[in-house]
This record gives sequence, C-alpha cells and structure tokens, in this order.
Amino acid sequence: MSATQFRPKYVSFDCYGTLISWPMTPITKELVGDQIPAEQWDQFVREFRGYRYDQVCGEYYAYEQVLQDAFDRVCRKWRIESNPTAGKRLAEGVRSWGPHPDVVEPLKKMGEHYKLVILSNADDSFLAESVPRLEADFHAVFTAEQAGFYKPRYGAFEYMLDQLDAKPEDFVHVSSHTRYDPLPMHDMGFRNLVLLDRGYDPVPPGYDLTVVKSLDELNTMLGI
Repeated sequence: MSATQFRPKYVSFDCYGTLISWPMTPITKELVGDQIPAEQWDQFVREFRGYRYDQVCGEYYAYEQVLQDAFDRVCRKWRIESNPTAGKRLAEGVRSWGPHPDVVEPLKKMGEHYKLVILSNADDSFLAESVPRLEADFHAVFTAEQAGFYKPRYGAFEYMLDQLDAKPEDFVHVSSHTRYDPLPMHDMGFRNLVLLDRGYDPVPPGYDLTVVKSLDELNTMLGI
C-alpha cells in the first residue's frame, strides 16, 4: 500500500491496543503480587499474553472467562496461586480504558472521508462502553460475540465480509497486533494491511505490511 494508491470502501480497525489503550500489565501485577521475582516479571507478562492468544483460537465463549482461563493457565505453568477474580478485574480494566492520546482527532478526521469499521476481539458490552470514547463516526462495529469467533479465526473476518457484502480488496485494515489480524488476513487475501506500530510485536517479514507510527501518517497515505 502506497500513498493515495487507491480509495478503499472501508478502513477497518482492531480496537483494543490499536485504538483503545491496553495497560494490562499493572492489573496483572496487582493480581500476581510478589509471587514472581522481579527479574522474571517480563517473561511472565509475555507468557500471559501468549496464553490469551491461545485461548481464543478455539470455540467462542465470553471474553471475561477467556481472561480468567488464560490467567489460570499461566499461573499453573509458573506454579503460583491464581486469583479467582482475575477475569472480572481484567475485564473491568478493559471496559474502563480510553483511547491512546494520538487517536481521537485523526480518527474523527478519517471518518469524515471514509467508512470506518471495527472488528474487535471482545463482547458487545465492552464495545458499547469503549466506542463512544473514540468520538468518531463508525459505519459498523463487529465483535467476536456477534461473529461467534475470535480473531485469528477466519470466521471472524468472514463475518465482517458477509455483513458488509464486501471483498478483501475493499479494505484497508489497521491493527497493532500482528498475530491476531494481519497474518491471518494476509492468508485470506487481504493485501492493504497496516501495522500501527505501538511496539507490541516485531514486524514480520514476507507479509507486505505497511508500517505507520500514527493515524496522522495513515491519513496522509489515504490522501486526507
């Protein structure tokens, strides 16, 4: 994807981490307490992230329980005590977080020129609280609950295509998480894939991702 290469029908987004901030680590630290030595903390956080990914690769079920199950698994792996309220506390955190500071104004500007879409790995109740904080006009907001699949399952992306009666070439899709969005989407034939680089993942070779540091940069590429 190069600057003003074409005008997509839709600019679609991942929500959490990409548009809405994702300070998962402080809550995780509160839940774990002093059970993990400081020098091993970063590794625990990475593994918890991996378990959250693995947990959504199967059948759909409520996101709060996904968080609880992933936390239980990583604690079991580390042989520490899990907190039975972890899912609830983490879900409350997700519902409470606001946009990254660089999101609202350029997203509103983008929405004046393009149809904006969200495809989120969360339940409807999460998006009902988060989307209004973005202050932009969204054409459609799709969730894992609606689709019956979490990303990276193809069913999540197929649901978006079906609901919009669209094709992969109709989209520019933006995410800050490589494994959940651009990697499976590339394999499904999506090509205009943008990594909004927030430092979560390394840029994978061979997927032709367009890497931007801000939505302002993306707006320039979209000819705004």
